[in-house]
Amino acid sequence: MSTLKELKDNLIHIADLHEKQFKINKENINFVLRGDNKYYYANQCRIFTKLVTKNGYGNYISSETIKEKGISFNKYSINLGYSQYCQDLKRFNSKEEMLGFVIGYNEAQLQYNK
Repeated sequence: MSTLKELKDNLIHIADLHEKQFKINKENINFVLRGDNKYYYANQCRIFTKLVTKNGYGNYISSETIKEKGISFNKYSINLGYSQYCQDLKRFNSKEEMLGFVIGYNEAQLQYNK
């Protein structure tokens, strides 16, 4: 039977793993993520990055171009390259709108590719 100390240690270890994964997921996000959903949003951005790196974006940005230049998530845009001053993939009125688009795009792509 586990002791209380072992349970606490396990919870601390799990929290550390979540923080490490969060740091990896938010590497190309150039705005602050806060609140209870920050891990979810960072993971959705990671999934979006994987999808467009594999498939390209629309008919005008190839997967090779995305692999070469990378993409970044900014407060009002998703850009080809690592800053808000690079070519836009898509522009938004707010980061909430952008995150909603990312989640919808991911869901549509993952459902389509089943």
